[in-house]
Amino acid sequence: MNLIILGPPGAGKGTQAKKLEEKHGLKQLSTGEMLRAEVAAGTELGQKAKETMDRGDLVSDNIIIEMIAHCIEQPDCANGVIFDGFPRTVAQAEALDDMLLEKGKPLAAVIELTVDEEELVNRLNTRIRDMTEAGQAVRSDDNEEILRNRLQVYRDLTAPIVPYYKTKGMLSAVNGMQSIEDVEAAINALLDCDNGDRGCQSVSGGPSQ
Repeated sequence: MNLIILGPPGAGKGTQAKKLEEKHGLKQLSTGEMLRAEVAAGTELGQKAKETMDRGDLVSDNIIIEMIAHCIEQPDCANGVIFDGFPRTVAQAEALDDMLLEKGKPLAAVIELTVDEEELVNRLNTRIRDMTEAGQAVRSDDNEEILRNRLQVYRDLTAPIVPYYKTKGMLSAVNGMQSIEDVEAAINALLDCDNGDRGCQSVSGGPSQ
């Protein structure tokens, strides 16, 4: 079972990915971590990536797809993977689809965690205020301006792949503003639907319209 979880910074993608790993035995794949591991191991792919990065260029989609293709064949990915940080563009989404279909391991679901951005900002400011009042250190990059910028980057660069998966009928939405437990339950209900569970029709935050 291969999954993609989409959502802006602060939506809780990492938290839910960890829960899916534990419940379903999936492997969370971070393209950034894969790149660093390949470079550190000195593999042929790592050398290609390092040469590109040393030139100050972005690692090509072909190299990323090749690394993913290698990773999903490893024993720890036998039950499936959760893609983290990839795809970010429609071209990457198309390349990923082609590769997975070629290997007979297509995506089972694409789950979008929807959020209220202003509420995310409010939560951040409340957390910062509470930490400051408690005399705790606040990270320099933990501020409203940076969060708003990261949200804008997501809207500009990554959000366009949402219509791509929606058109393919693969996209399901879950309200990411719920409690962690409720978001987890909604995601698992969606996955049960994909596996033929008769309770599909009553799932909260089901397929996007």
